[in-house]
Amino acid sequence: MRIAAGSALGTLLVSLTLLAGSASAHFQQILPSNDVPTEGGRVTIDMTFTHPMENGPVMEMKKPKRVGALIDGKTIDLTGAIKPVKRQNATAWTLTHDLKEPGAAIFFIEPEPYWEKAEGKYIIHYAKVIVDGFASGKGWDEKAGLPVEIEPLVRPTGLWTGNLFRGIVRKNGEPVPFAEIEVEYVNDGSVKAPNDAFVTQVIKADAQGVFAYAMPRAGWWGFAALIDDDKTMKSPDGKDAKVELGGLIWVKATDMTGARPPARRQ
Repeated sequence: MRIAAGSALGTLLVSLTLLAGSASAHFQQILPSNDVPTEGGRVTIDMTFTHPMENGPVMEMKKPKRVGALIDGKTIDLTGAIKPVKRQNATAWTLTHDLKEPGAAIFFIEPEPYWEKAEGKYIIHYAKVIVDGFASGKGWDEKAGLPVEIEPLVRPTGLWTGNLFRGIVRKNGEPVPFAEIEVEYVNDGSVKAPNDAFVTQVIKADAQGVFAYAMPRAGWWGFAALIDDDKTMKSPDGKDAKVELGGLIWVKATDMTGARPPARRQ
């Protein structure tokens, strides 16, 4: 049955379509230029608020409240080192840091609350990524102390495509039973989702807050544990609004290209 564009039902369908499109999963990206710099040195960290699988749009991002790194058990404040950049005509942020010693550097970001008008709530995504300086394999499971955080149970560097990534969702240090985790791939446009159900994968943690996901394609994957905050904030029109807290971790999968199987023994 065809619906006239000017009918009430037609207007409702159009509104629902627009709402569905605007409710795509938001992800706070924090991606390094190199996750395993084997010789150490300078690493660039890019911070963008966007829809990874859909390759945008990039959303305007205020200056983060805090950016830092946990290195050798010490937290370093890097907020003063970040610089604004433009991504798809929106503001994003970047920084460069010199890794001088072997060991994991856990870079993290606490953004300013983002008002999502379509959902009527604020979004605060605490995101982190692990960079393994000099390919040391050490320190990757340290916690940055974020209000909502994913603790990796698998070293998040040096993973092959198809490896199973596992983690624990924690809020204020405690496991979150049955937490919901959204998963998206950082798509450069080369992957076409068959339909909207494939854009954001959704999994749930078990009773101990543990989840698992096998990454089917090489590249960066974002895991976002989403939890409603106990507190509310005032919306732009002065009403009480819910706050979505996110604990994100970014993990890279790499193809086994060029690897040769061992020769058979006769």
